[in-house]
Amino acid sequence: MEENNLSRRKFIAGAAAIGAVGALGVNALSSCSSKKGSGIKDIGDLNLPPLLDQAPDGKPLKAGLIGCGGRGTGAAMDFLRSGPNVSVTALGDVFDDRLQSCRGKIKEQYDNEIADENCFIGFDAYQKVIDSGVDVVILATPPKFRPEQFEAAVQARKHVFMEKPIAVDPEGIRSVMASAKKADAIGLKVVTGTQRRHQRDYIEVYKQVKSGVIGEIVSANCYWNSGKLWHRNPRAEWSEMEYMIRDWVNWLWLSGDHIVEQHVHNIDVINWFTGSHPMKAVGFGSRQRRITGDQFDNFSIDFEYENGMHVHSMCRQINGCVNNVSERVQGTEGSSNCKNTIWDMEGKEVFKYAYPLDEEGNETPNVKVSPYIQEHIDLVTCIRKNIPFNEAEEIAISNLVAIMGRQSAYTGKEVTFEEMMNSDLMIGPKKYVMGDIEYIQTAKVPIAGEAANADEQRK
Repeated sequence: MEENNLSRRKFIAGAAAIGAVGALGVNALSSCSSKKGSGIKDIGDLNLPPLLDQAPDGKPLKAGLIGCGGRGTGAAMDFLRSGPNVSVTALGDVFDDRLQSCRGKIKEQYDNEIADENCFIGFDAYQKVIDSGVDVVILATPPKFRPEQFEAAVQARKHVFMEKPIAVDPEGIRSVMASAKKADAIGLKVVTGTQRRHQRDYIEVYKQVKSGVIGEIVSANCYWNSGKLWHRNPRAEWSEMEYMIRDWVNWLWLSGDHIVEQHVHNIDVINWFTGSHPMKAVGFGSRQRRITGDQFDNFSIDFEYENGMHVHSMCRQINGCVNNVSERVQGTEGSSNCKNTIWDMEGKEVFKYAYPLDEEGNETPNVKVSPYIQEHIDLVTCIRKNIPFNEAEEIAISNLVAIMGRQSAYTGKEVTFEEMMNSDLMIGPKKYVMGDIEYIQTAKVPIAGEAANADEQRK
């Protein structure tokens, strides 16, 4: 089993032979830089999705779902809502009960029958789904498995929708970046689960900000403070591996901790709006009330960008506390909540997104099309119209920023983006077997200032 390596000495070690810069080229990250405050000359420069209400008709598109839990089932249904002539024809999971539940819901709600021969169980189910004759692969397993599955899908020349996050460690991030480059080279379309990039109110505010309405962005804040998600208690009939996968949002090697698994949404919004990413992080966090697993339940991170700008990132999963899921950017000429409103320096509202009206003429709080469905509309539209679209690299960068913040909080050290890009940190077991893998008894919650090396962290 691979050690759960949290030591700074280890994760800053050079890995030039497999480092992202060496694998992807010196300019691999250049698409994420921009001149702030200069404004855009053409909306087309922003590489926005088409945002149709429904994808156009075209040749049949068959999707295979890998990971049949709640989010996977939802993603498959969103794909079926995206437009005409689409279907889900294959399912894969490690648990038959999850697969059959998903299969039943898709049949009941969409009359979409999935044949027995296209239902696959086991750690190799993903490859069988990919090989079953599908055109699109939906990746919705716990994120630890995402890089390997994305690589296999791209190798098989399949278009991809993959949920965020896309990896839990730097090794996985580099793999996704390399696969993203391959996908570009062969014209594959890739959409990730950061649905704010497909949410119409966010996009309209983004256009305004990029046109220079608030001037140069000089600071920002992002939050995902909410209650706990869920947990599963172990059962006598479950092996250690089965228990951890069923309880995956609470285990570092499966989810990446909640700053990576959930808060990546908000971190990505700030990167998206600024057109850049932080170069270093200093943060802290702790475990207060989490019941299972080996993760923190709160983080507070100070991210610093290359130009000296600071972003405060905060996330928490604790019941009974004040909640806040939002973003904010401050510019030299105004500010915005990124979602629907822009203010000038005096606090006067200068832009407000116009939501649809209900039957009584009152503004509704929702956009016209759910962003969860819009993601799939955009994917199908780009496939059928052959519009270049691939979000994987940008989301990999935001994902790595979240990992950088996590590692700073775990160790109590300043951590840089470059260190993370070259880190040999790989979390989790080397092999996946549905049995006892002697992981839980050696897993420890990190203690800042004491993560001197991996051995100490795992004793």
